Amino acid sequence: MRDLDETDLQILQLLMSNARRPYSDLADVVGLSAPAVSDRVARLQEMGIIRRFTLDIDRSQLRKGIPVLITLDIASAGPDISSIKEKLIDEGAVEHVFTTAEANLVVYARVPDNDIASWLTDTLDEESIDDFGVMLLAAADWSPDLGGTEFALACAQCGNTVDSEGTATRIDGELYQFCCPSCESRFTEKYEQLKQGAD
Repeated sequence: MRDLDETDLQILQLLMSNARRPYSDLADVVGLSAPAVSDRVARLQEMGIIRRFTLDIDRSQLRKGIPVLITLDIASAGPDISSIKEKLIDEGAVEHVFTTAEANLVVYARVPDNDIASWLTDTLDEESIDDFGVMLLAAADWSPDLGGTEFALACAQCGNTVDSEGTATRIDGELYQFCCPSCESRFTEKYEQLKQGAD
């Protein structure tokens, strides 16, 4: 398995600033050929580091709405947090959903009017949240940066960090990373046992 290096981080940083930048431009900056950059981007996608290329839209230019930051105290007896996040993400007014260490949600949204309570009731079930707080925003800026970042792929078997001793294998079309050959062997064996049991 080829080590992920500073060039990969540099490519990621360049793509974060403009995901439509041609590979030839990226190649000029990082000192590689365009096909080499293309191969690295494909590998980053295959490893799941690049999940998708997306568009950052300034919604204020396209639609009306009041920009707010909403903190939701999730009800312990209500639905699980992942289903609440899914509903929020599917709501057109919501741009970002963050999960705090206390298992609360912080939502950045452009709500249609100033009745946040009604909007929340229309969006989520009443038993989903215990309480909420709202902060009116004057602006929201996004400045992604990978400064000080290191790659930390997790072993599919034991969860340890995959380093230069690591391996990778494709099983049923899915790429898995391992910290060592023995973890790869254990994972593959277990996978085959489970697959045989399902048949």
